[in-house]
Amino acid sequence: MGKLTVAALRTVLVVVFAGTLFVQAGMVWALVSGSDPEDGSLPLTALRVVTIVGMVSVQVAFVCVWRLVTMVRRGTVFSHAAFRYVDVMIGAIVAASLVWFAVTALNAPGQREDPGVTVIMGGIGVAILGVALMVLVLRMLLAQAVARDVEAAKMQAELDEVI
Repeated sequence: MGKLTVAALRTVLVVVFAGTLFVQAGMVWALVSGSDPEDGSLPLTALRVVTIVGMVSVQVAFVCVWRLVTMVRRGTVFSHAAFRYVDVMIGAIVAASLVWFAVTALNAPGQREDPGVTVIMGGIGVAILGVALMVLVLRMLLAQAVARDVEAAKMQAELDEVI
């Protein structure tokens, strides 16, 4: 992975992470201060809480990506330590999809005249779950690569003994 790629990815992660923190702070401020521009009804409050929780799951995934990029740069990504970050990332993506389904459920009563919005939102939740499944497939590929790396190390040790 090139230095430019790593720098670009880390820049994107920092900018989006900062954006999520800004949005979370705004949501918390609106909840705590009572300076709600809306009427503060229960669905709006629930949507704000769900948004805060959903952004935490995104932030957790970003931290895992950051750590994995660090491991790639150091050449240690093909180790068992990488599985921890990939597993946490899968969990964060699944949590984000569950949060999205909660948002869909909270929004559904207001969409009785146009239920297509709820269907589209449900489809987005399924797509988020699809991302979790793709990362799971990539985890399986990582497992195969780690197994082959261990096998190659054993064969190299045996070859070194022979020579």
